[in-house]
Amino acid sequence: MEEHVGQIWHQFITRLARTEHLQATVYLDDVRRNVGVLFRALGGEGGLRVEAATATHYQTRRNWLQRIAGVAQQAEFAWRDAETLYLPAHLAVFPQASLNRELYLWLAALAAFQAPAVKLNWFLANQAATAQILARFAGLRARYQRLVAATLALRPDLAHLPPEESARELAIQTALRQPNSVTDYPFAKGQPMPVWLWLHPEPPLTAGHSPRREDVGAESGGQSQTAREQRKKKGTRTEAPDGKTGLLAFRLESLFTRAEYAKVDRTEDEEDDLAKAQDALEDMDHLSVTQAEKKTAVSLRFDLDLPAVEQDDRVLQGDILLPEWDWKRRELRKDYCCLQTMIADHAPAVELPAHLCHSAHKLRRQFEAVAPLRSWHRNQAEGSDIDLDAWLSYTTDILCGHVSAESGLYRDFRGGQRDLACLLLADLSLSTDAWVNNSARVIDIIRDSLFLFSEALQNTGDRFALYGFSSRRRDHVRFHHLKTFKQNYNAATRGRIQAIKPGYYTRMGAAIRHATNILAKEPNSQRLLLLLTDGKPNDLDHYEGRYGVEDTRHAVLQARKQGLQVFCVTIDDQAEDYLPHLFGAQHYILLRKAEDLPKALPLLYMRLTSQT
Repeated sequence: MEEHVGQIWHQFITRLARTEHLQATVYLDDVRRNVGVLFRALGGEGGLRVEAATATHYQTRRNWLQRIAGVAQQAEFAWRDAETLYLPAHLAVFPQASLNRELYLWLAALAAFQAPAVKLNWFLANQAATAQILARFAGLRARYQRLVAATLALRPDLAHLPPEESARELAIQTALRQPNSVTDYPFAKGQPMPVWLWLHPEPPLTAGHSPRREDVGAESGGQSQTAREQRKKKGTRTEAPDGKTGLLAFRLESLFTRAEYAKVDRTEDEEDDLAKAQDALEDMDHLSVTQAEKKTAVSLRFDLDLPAVEQDDRVLQGDILLPEWDWKRRELRKDYCCLQTMIADHAPAVELPAHLCHSAHKLRRQFEAVAPLRSWHRNQAEGSDIDLDAWLSYTTDILCGHVSAESGLYRDFRGGQRDLACLLLADLSLSTDAWVNNSARVIDIIRDSLFLFSEALQNTGDRFALYGFSSRRRDHVRFHHLKTFKQNYNAATRGRIQAIKPGYYTRMGAAIRHATNILAKEPNSQRLLLLLTDGKPNDLDHYEGRYGVEDTRHAVLQARKQGLQVFCVTIDDQAEDYLPHLFGAQHYILLRKAEDLPKALPLLYMRLTSQT
């Protein structure tokens, strides 16, 4: 009973103490796309992804009700680093939802005019960025004035503050009204009330060295995350206990707060409640990270060993050296990646799976409509029949005394063929082993898509090739041959498609460069590179985050310079954060349901090539 009453009291007093306007809450997920577009339109780097910021400790003046409830000790500010733009997961600062939405857009604009988080003068840097925005984009002035008026209405009254805090607050309010008009930031104890129109005063940069990827385990790649999972914490590296100086044989959590770290060994219990551990993690402002000598089950990595030679695919050509773009150095690192072309040896010929026969038959009939028809080619020097119109014109010219060449008097009945070559490149990384429903994995959906794509193109006469790729660091990029341009689509090809399986990671840039080299050798006037993937670029080494994105973008741009049309099809829910930067707004498609991919892929191809 006492616990129940305590919970009711806690909820009541917390609700009274909060200053947020919950009825006007706007969530980041609802404005993520608009925020990304505005950020990049104002000059922000296209490779930055938009993620939810974490609440950080912010000690400011609180009223007695807030002190009783224990709230208003943390705040979510916007900030950015070299790879990510962090924005609050939700905003309920103002009583109108429209103002909270405009605040999201303003923070994105402000971040576009500030350098990645470094040691800057918070007071001067935010004023300078604001002044630059208002000077260059006059259309944002009205929005800013509305936000300033709403912000000043929430700021504390100068008359009710101590002299030092009053002077500091006056400087902030003046700087909001007239950016770049105040240069002195008066000193006062504590921190001022959060200035929601400015970026983070002390961005949570990682102290010390970041943990190496090899130490913390590998990501599966391409899996979507919630805003809560994407938040980052401030952390430091610390030495692990030596295992010989433990003080406690049992756990007494009451001796420490949840946010404190003590360098002592603790007993381990495999039955720990992971949900409670996650909640505790969310409450921490600062994390201490160490590398324990003991290997636990969750840190096991199953991708360290390659298959035995007799079980692996056969290598057709090894040691193909490819460059890689380093966006930090702004240089193309020559011969940085090593690629191997491979083909499945253990892939017996098969017929089309029974569950695809009906769909394949329907697609074949649809594609017959776009296949070029056989037609008479007139005015030919030789052919299967006499061109009567040409012969009549020739005879008339002779009778009129005009000299006319005797060529072009025949016609020939020929089949039409479009001057088109398409290379489909499928992502076969480890993330494709994930289940999309109770009966199929992502790799199964990709396999069915390749089957139906091939069946559909058989009726058009278009030249096409099928390849797959995965990687394990830069020295082992696997490029799987399913069907080359010179090979016919037959039972052997279907056998190789049937044999595909999830591989390793997604070094997308190297695969695109090799596919570009293959497609660029084709003589056709229109060449289409179609990429099929379920996630963003990543690998075991540094090939993740913005590094992988920028390398892939560089590979795509180089392919287009060679006259190739590059298009991406993805089922990654987070793709809209990075694909516009990689391929352009009109050169990718996101399928919300992976199950739609097999039927959507051939129809997409029809749309892309309909003008050919």
